Amino acid sequence: MSGGGRCCGVAAYQGFRVNDDLAIQVTDLSKRFGRFVAVDRVSFQVRRGEVFGFLGPNGSGKSTTIRMLCGILMPSEGTAQVAGFDVAREPERVRENIGYMSQKFSLYEELTVQENLDFFAGIYGLAGPDAAQRREEVLALGGLTASRDVLTHDLPGGLRQRLALASAIIHRPSVLFLDEPTAGVDPISRREFWELIRQMASAGTAVLVTTHYMDEAEHCHTLALIYQGRLIAKGPPSQLKTGLHGSLVEVEVEPADLAPALRALQGNPAAHEVAMFGASLHITLDSSEALPAVQAFLRQEGIVPRRMEPILPSLEDVFVSLVAREGQA
Repeated sequence: MSGGGRCCGVAAYQGFRVNDDLAIQVTDLSKRFGRFVAVDRVSFQVRRGEVFGFLGPNGSGKSTTIRMLCGILMPSEGTAQVAGFDVAREPERVRENIGYMSQKFSLYEELTVQENLDFFAGIYGLAGPDAAQRREEVLALGGLTASRDVLTHDLPGGLRQRLALASAIIHRPSVLFLDEPTAGVDPISRREFWELIRQMASAGTAVLVTTHYMDEAEHCHTLALIYQGRLIAKGPPSQLKTGLHGSLVEVEVEPADLAPALRALQGNPAAHEVAMFGASLHITLDSSEALPAVQAFLRQEGIVPRRMEPILPSLEDVFVSLVAREGQA
């Protein structure tokens, strides 16, 4: 593996051991550290060619789950197969068939782009013409050909991320884990990076990605939301957004009234969920019919809304709503 932990595995990917279209199959997977349950009976599947978004707040269990799926951390309970291999019984075979990249850039900065790729090709058992051919393929895929002789230390952020990705896939893994891969990268580089992800998925690679960028999550075929170690929602982005209960209303007030309006609405029983979104508030009502009463309530509190109207929910709205409900449960 590369881009976030230095390599584990020595063989090039030769295809799924069991060609059943499932790249990842997780059943009741749990991990305990003493009395603390970090991951609590998580189950999901990822198919070949699927981009699977794994979302959750910091400390929710995302990284622990990924470490188990990469064969680095042993599960306490449950089962998981990655690329046809059991993560508990065959962790080395799992690591041979996956690529991994994290937000922490950890390639060798004193080496050039090509030297890094040659190094990781050797670690994964590629040699001779096959290694050279594969190196040229990932250089071209990542738009790195013209930068092959540049020291990694001197690459701009976007190209550094592409190099980390190229190193993670040089051995042709069937499954790719991306843990916050675009953190700190500029918007244009993020867009280009996601184009690479889509290309790999189209070619059959299964991609499991974590991200805090909701615009990136929209590119995933399936999303799963984990909170306090438990999977609380799963489905395509469009399905999750249409599944949001109630009517979502955006409230705009004068800047000085934003915090008072937030506090007031949090005490109003008609507003089930209230969250600040930039310079406005999003509130969830049972239906839009309750909107006039809430507007009158704010006026009684001395707050005159500039605008109150129902809106279509975003993934961020869904994320906030689901986490809020779990926190109240």
